[in-house]
Amino acid sequence: MNRRNFFNTAAVSGMAGLSAVAASSVSKVAMAALPEPAMMAHTHTAAPLAPPNGQPYRPVVTLNGWTLPWRMNQGVKEFHLVAEPVVREMAPGFKAHMWGYNGQSPGPTIEVVEGDRVRIFVTNKLPEHTTIHWHGQRLPNGMDGVAGLNQPAIPVGKTFVYEFEARRPGTFMYHPHADEMTQMAMGMMGFWVTHPKLDKQGKHPQIDSVDRDFVFLLNAYDIEPGSMTPKIMTMLDFNLWSWNSRIFPGIDTLNVRLNDKVRIRVGNLTMTNHPIHLHGHEFTVTGTDGGPTPKASRWPEVTADMAVGQMRQLEFVADEEGDWAFHCHKSHHTMNAMGHEVPTLIGVDHRGLVKKLQKSIPDYMVMGERGMADMGEMEMQIPDNTAPMMTGKGPYGGVEMGGMFSMLKVRKDQKPGDYQDPGWYRQPPGTQAYEWTGALPAMPHSAAAPASPAASPAPATTEVQIRKPPASGGGHNAHH
Repeated sequence: MNRRNFFNTAAVSGMAGLSAVAASSVSKVAMAALPEPAMMAHTHTAAPLAPPNGQPYRPVVTLNGWTLPWRMNQGVKEFHLVAEPVVREMAPGFKAHMWGYNGQSPGPTIEVVEGDRVRIFVTNKLPEHTTIHWHGQRLPNGMDGVAGLNQPAIPVGKTFVYEFEARRPGTFMYHPHADEMTQMAMGMMGFWVTHPKLDKQGKHPQIDSVDRDFVFLLNAYDIEPGSMTPKIMTMLDFNLWSWNSRIFPGIDTLNVRLNDKVRIRVGNLTMTNHPIHLHGHEFTVTGTDGGPTPKASRWPEVTADMAVGQMRQLEFVADEEGDWAFHCHKSHHTMNAMGHEVPTLIGVDHRGLVKKLQKSIPDYMVMGERGMADMGEMEMQIPDNTAPMMTGKGPYGGVEMGGMFSMLKVRKDQKPGDYQDPGWYRQPPGTQAYEWTGALPAMPHSAAAPASPAASPAPATTEVQIRKPPASGGGHNAHH
């Protein structure tokens, strides 16, 4: 990340007279006093950004992302977002041409505190106009970011400024409301967290403090194998399901200490719902788009379904050590790019046929004769810049996953505040499934066992009788 003089508050004196309204471009004089935009080049999960000023809070960790720094100008938190074309590495060896903010897609997470006055400068370096809608926020109508309705769109090369108060705590998002189909399909989105204002005892009636607080967005793309640019006209048949524009095995793990209180905030900006499932633990949904849920309304879950445009906060105590899968439970969403029209060939014997075909087609390979797991084991030649369909290695072999899949890693020896990957978990002796090599135990026979099918009487044939209404009176007159 390049922050340069971002926190140099001595440079902000020229901002004192700046009038901040969303529907006005910024003059050249004012531009000279803008906060310098911070940029991010890598795709690793950045460490939490401790607040250098303003109200204190426990910062979040953005999965394969980062938090945008700010500067204080006479009590106002100032941020600078740059909308621009970016190159996002979705997985090792696979990159995509996207649109995003400050060098990445999704853009950086914005963190503020309830009651903060916030000023966000938005510079447009896209090839077309844009806006930003602050999804879920309570704010003045002219700051809502819908082009043509609330404001003129931000022209190419111009900078607009949004200013409002963060009126309620919660989990929010930001994204364009200008040529939305194109710009969101190209990856323009980001996360926003408003931390609660605490009482004198450091507490909030509905929002508990946690040890770890993770955030990420659900997004989807349609990128043909061998290409780099998403297809923007796709409505349903996406082939890459991602978290923060990353696909497994490119998604970082969520690393926590045993008995940590953990919060995971998820926002859905895809075109379908996602049942997000956690192994080994139960969680409660403690917050939605509308803010914290009342404590009396919460119940334990292991899967939470997230509809389009929704946000959910999941909380649990990480009290089971191990490497636990964490993923979308739609099975096709844990696979990478694949063809939708490939026929099912399970059970088809290709023996003898393959060698004949390879005389004419040297690269011909068997596709799914025994199941799709074969594909993960093949050293199959694929186009350049294409992610394998099923990939990722674990300590015992292939994980055979892709897309929306990661792991919660719980360790008793993980230090407080340490977000580094601890490596693979070693199960204690006697706590792992193993191969049985002895004789199988005899199954007891029940005295009440049903008779064999051959001894069962044949079921009676049932014939459906259809009665027509009498024709007297014609038409429907006979119906009463």
